[in-house]
Amino acid sequence: MVDSHSSIILDIQNVTKRFGQMVAIDNVSFSLEKGKVITFVGPSGCGKTTLLRIISGLTEATEGKVILDGEDITKLRANDRNTAMVFQNYALFPHMTVAQNISFGLQIRKKPKDEIQDEVLRLLELVQLEGLGDRKPQELSGGQQQRVALGRALSLHPKILLLDEPLSNLDANLRVMMRDEIRKLQKKLSLSIIFVTHDQEEAMAISDIIVVMDNGVVKQIGKPTEIYEKPVDQFVANFIGHINLFEGKVENLTDTSMEFKTPYGVLNIRRPDFDVAKGDKLCAVIRPESIDITKPENVNGLENNIFKGQIESSMYIGSTMRYTVSVKDKMVYVDVTDPQYQGMFLEGDQIHIVLKNSIHILKG
Repeated sequence: MVDSHSSIILDIQNVTKRFGQMVAIDNVSFSLEKGKVITFVGPSGCGKTTLLRIISGLTEATEGKVILDGEDITKLRANDRNTAMVFQNYALFPHMTVAQNISFGLQIRKKPKDEIQDEVLRLLELVQLEGLGDRKPQELSGGQQQRVALGRALSLHPKILLLDEPLSNLDANLRVMMRDEIRKLQKKLSLSIIFVTHDQEEAMAISDIIVVMDNGVVKQIGKPTEIYEKPVDQFVANFIGHINLFEGKVENLTDTSMEFKTPYGVLNIRRPDFDVAKGDKLCAVIRPESIDITKPENVNGLENNIFKGQIESSMYIGSTMRYTVSVKDKMVYVDVTDPQYQGMFLEGDQIHIVLKNSIHILKG
């Protein structure tokens, strides 16, 4: 059992969930520190919401344990667990006012009337809904309804707040604003949060730890920087952000560097931190923003990691220009920041791409 005085608030031990012959969650284990945000990401049907429901008690695990603050809650009903869940559709009571929605859990627990009133006023201020307590949910914007759902969840002072795709019904700008507000609230109150989303950018922005899932299996657990910069396999690399993959084999090695031959040219790069030998087949993972584009006349003085290419298409998105570059038969994606300052290339332009010598390498 986890020590209740440790920094671990939640410990998931070898949890499996089967629906008939289908394995929705396959032997998943992880832990969450108090006051941290952990986010489950993955494609639709990967098991992230099922895992969240197992933690909340809305779905029963087939195998494994759920330990909350040192207590085994695996068999407890949802309303006997000190957790609170905010759903994708908010699940507000339309016939109740904002204040009544927020106070609902407190009334169920038969708290004194004066205590309920004080707590509702505190929570309305906390979620920036002062003066809106008498309104009905349908009179509010999507962002305001989300705040009501958060206020209702926080009224129970849960040990863990569970958020199931809470921002997916909001427009893009409001999503960013609410994401930032949730993070500020989390830090202010030292909340322990499990967040579920399919949005990689959202996960990167809000999380202390990310859990990447696929087909009920945890592929990688790590800080956002670790997941982005050092994915464990091609699935994680592809799912978190955009990538270019260059397969090849090791030609030569030194203590610190490696000559890596690809069908598009030879890369002289840093030796990976796992054992490699001459002839090994490997895969280089290169992010679009890690590639430079230059005109042919500017390659003088550059010796390594230069491939000839041609601009096939471009997409201007303000702060960034995304180019698709053909290098022989391969399409390479390149992101150039501040394109107005850097200068823009046109379709058909002959260019060179320059790759860095520090590149993340996967075993073949």
